[in-house]
Amino acid sequence: MSRRRRAAERRILQLLQDQKARIFSNELLAHILRHHLHFSPSLLLFFNSLLKSQSLSPSSSRLSLPLFSLLHHLSLFPNHLTFPPLLKSLSNLRHLFSGQAIHATTIISGFHSYPSISIATLDLYSSCHHLHDARNVFDEMPHRDAVVWNILINAFSKAGDLQNAYLFFRRADHRNTVTWNSIINGFAKAGKDEAAMDLFKEMWAAGIELDDATLATVLPVCARLGAVHAGRLIHDHARRRGLLKDAVNNVHVLNSLIDMYCKCGDLVTARKVFDEMPKRSVVSWNAMINGLGSNGRVEDGLELFETMMRSGFRPNAGTFLGVLGCCRHTGMVGKGREVFRVMAAEYGVEPEIEHYGCMVDLLGRCGFVREGYELITRMTMKPSAAIWGALLSSCRNYGDVEMAVVAAKELVEVEPWNSGNYVLLSNVYAEAGRWEDVEKVRISMKEKCVKKAAPGQSLIGLSSSVGL
Repeated sequence: MSRRRRAAERRILQLLQDQKARIFSNELLAHILRHHLHFSPSLLLFFNSLLKSQSLSPSSSRLSLPLFSLLHHLSLFPNHLTFPPLLKSLSNLRHLFSGQAIHATTIISGFHSYPSISIATLDLYSSCHHLHDARNVFDEMPHRDAVVWNILINAFSKAGDLQNAYLFFRRADHRNTVTWNSIINGFAKAGKDEAAMDLFKEMWAAGIELDDATLATVLPVCARLGAVHAGRLIHDHARRRGLLKDAVNNVHVLNSLIDMYCKCGDLVTARKVFDEMPKRSVVSWNAMINGLGSNGRVEDGLELFETMMRSGFRPNAGTFLGVLGCCRHTGMVGKGREVFRVMAAEYGVEPEIEHYGCMVDLLGRCGFVREGYELITRMTMKPSAAIWGALLSSCRNYGDVEMAVVAAKELVEVEPWNSGNYVLLSNVYAEAGRWEDVEKVRISMKEKCVKKAAPGQSLIGLSSSVGL
């Protein structure tokens, strides 16, 4: 190869590696044609290398398709190394239509059966939630390793199709830690915690190595089930295997441990994990503050919030929800008002419906029913049934019949299908001696075909559902 040719190819490589928009400019095309580099066997290698680098992140993936178009413009024929990174980029971008076109190109060119291309195509359809096409690609693959099974199982799990996810999990002849994590996480995300825990126990019994993703998935399950014994076993195992040594990168795992111990009532161990953390995130503080408040250690929770402020951490919506919860548990209405005021005024955190619900419940419990109603009228979003239920409960506790009627009517408006709301409204009218209105409620239920709850069913206290 001449010195001039090598210099020209180096210039092409520089242009191809330029991340700015001009990499697909006329300058690049002219340079290739001027030096007859479109006949160079090295040029396709350059393009393939760049396609691979572009596929590493969604932000750079957008350049892959124009680069592939340039290949065609130069009459360069892609090979089996061109398509995997291109399909990966389209998967990152969730570009289904373009991906289908590239898939068709691999079939026409005869490259579709290469394992790396089949896997990339499977990943594309899975990422775009086109599970029928993903299943077709899967069925045509003669060899399926753990990576292939994991992609499909994870796709079905994310789509909420646990039946197929579980079916393919049981069919998989290659399972690794990722396989187990995918199926356990799918059941956990769907709220099927007992099934998720059973699968984890099976994973444990099979001697499958746990990783930080396993811990981050299973510990919240332990927290929701109150399975503190299982949580402690996992904690001890993780400590022995050194999974917690890299505490800086595994902050999310330690946060899950704190949350699990708090929800299981073991504040001593939760605080020990918190205090020993070499690095904390705002989620770490939130988990500990919430845990202290929900377990009756309200003053400790508020004190920890002050420590958080002094430590330079900026609170977020979750932090303020935990602090308001502490105020609600002890009826600290003055503190609650101040916290609710500063969250937006000083920290730029706009109240969400949970913050309003907590504040309305706090005001109502302390007898400030009218103030609670005024707060509801200033909400930037539509009040939920839980918020009106909290106000109604407070109105009945403090004998404010007029406001109770308002709250009960709003409940019926928000949930016209819920017979319990009509019963509550009817009871409010009955307590006020407004028997004509009681009859109107009965007629309204009949006209709207709303049936009363069957005997034996109970109406759960609505105020308890204003949850934190």
